[in-house]
Amino acid sequence: MSLRLMELVVPAQHLGEVEKLLLGESVVGVWYDRISELQMLIKILATAEETEHLMDVLDKHFGGEPWFRLILLPVAASLPRVEEPPAEEKPPTGAEPPDQKKQERINREELYEAVKDMARLTRVYLGMVMLSTVVAAVGLLNDNVAVIIGAMVIAPLLGPILAQAMGTTLGDTELVRLALRTNFTGLGLALGLSILLGLVFEVSLGGPELAARTNIGLGDLAVALAAGGAGALAFTAGVPTVLVGVMVAVALLPPLASLGLLLGSGFLLPALGAGLLLITNIICVNLAGVVVFWIQGVRPTSWWEEIRAKRATKVSIAVCAGMLILLALAIVFYRHIKDALLIRI
Repeated sequence: MSLRLMELVVPAQHLGEVEKLLLGESVVGVWYDRISELQMLIKILATAEETEHLMDVLDKHFGGEPWFRLILLPVAASLPRVEEPPAEEKPPTGAEPPDQKKQERINREELYEAVKDMARLTRVYLGMVMLSTVVAAVGLLNDNVAVIIGAMVIAPLLGPILAQAMGTTLGDTELVRLALRTNFTGLGLALGLSILLGLVFEVSLGGPELAARTNIGLGDLAVALAAGGAGALAFTAGVPTVLVGVMVAVALLPPLASLGLLLGSGFLLPALGAGLLLITNIICVNLAGVVVFWIQGVRPTSWWEEIRAKRATKVSIAVCAGMLILLALAIVFYRHIKDALLIRI
């Protein structure tokens, strides 16, 4: 069971209000420490799933106060061990109010800070994009699956994708704007670098790894949807981002590097197939991320923000679904042209 420690410094006269707010809440423990004549330090130990509700309660009550600052800390271990309550002691699901249901994920604010940090456009991010692109391109040229997998491990493509999906789910336009800028910059840099490598190195369509990225089918859509959904689901559960990032990179980095190599070598028709695969995977990963975040109950705190977030989520899902339909038609047309050219040859 994952635990979190919440720390809150409050004026001494507000201690009674905090005690009333915490009365009846599901916490492991609460400790009070007087740090001065006028201030109290309150430490609250709770499960990761319960902290979002507790933070919302405290923020709703004290959020307008100039002194309010709530800090959330991860807990590596705690003794005595905290055990799950027996099933018979848990209230039936139907008896729980909608806003009191326990979320099977980590705190919304914890998720938000993580994706916001990963979505920043930094020199480290650009350097990792360049290095992973070079490694992926070399792996594709040499048909080396191990090298391609290594490129997906170091590819930093997870952050902007998840940030865009979460920003859409929360209706946070600033986060979406930050994610789009980082995403397009990274993808553009990777594409430009792989085109340059395609101009420098000899590219052969006989390699199975490169050829596989030009032959798009329904199975590739399923992989992209599964990668995006699994990535978002694992991220909300607190799985290390390196493991989650590989799920997303498997759908994006190889077709992106393939597209650049083929364009640089003048193979325009196969490049069209890799481009269709890349665009389709980007849409599928984003769509899956938005849907998973919504199902996992990632919501804004206020009702008016939630209305805006619902509208943004519905529009995003509708736009992605419409683009997937258009891309499906383009894929059918591409395969028809490709088969016709192969028959003539």
